[in-house]
Amino acid sequence: MTKTVIQFIALFLALMVMQLVCNKIVLFNIAMPVVFIYLILRLPVNLHGGWVLTVAFFSGLLIDIFNNTPGMNALACTIMAAVRRPVFNLFISRENDMNIPIPSVDSMGVGDYFKYMATLVTLYCTLIFLIQAFTLHNLVLTLARIAGSSLLSIIIIFGLDSLVSTRREKRL
Repeated sequence: MTKTVIQFIALFLALMVMQLVCNKIVLFNIAMPVVFIYLILRLPVNLHGGWVLTVAFFSGLLIDIFNNTPGMNALACTIMAAVRRPVFNLFISRENDMNIPIPSVDSMGVGDYFKYMATLVTLYCTLIFLIQAFTLHNLVLTLARIAGSSLLSIIIIFGLDSLVSTRREKRL
């Protein structure tokens, strides 16, 4: 096993534990942080699409098992993983310009990474809350949950990315 694979396994386990803790946190009965999708966001760009879909499905399925939600997270994660590459290509024109194949602030820059991450996090939150509601009866509450959870998750994932930074520079 390479060092990168071991790092991703450790990240996977840490994010699953963090998500189980975050599932107990709901702000104002609207916003719930979603941190485990950071793993899907961070998968290498050059990783084969089948592996990305498999990792996304099983990470969503694991959260479904612990939350007793029958396949909702697995579906949302799989759809998010399926559109991950086209969303990435929207913001980065050529992958060869990246010195590191892992999407992060270091490899993409703050602006491009923020747009990439915010798009996918908002897509995931939209999918999970629309699947959960399965109706447009209370649309205002559903939209508030999507906006609140997306904003909270974007802030936390942006902070996580700064902690998991691959930069080897000395900091002052």
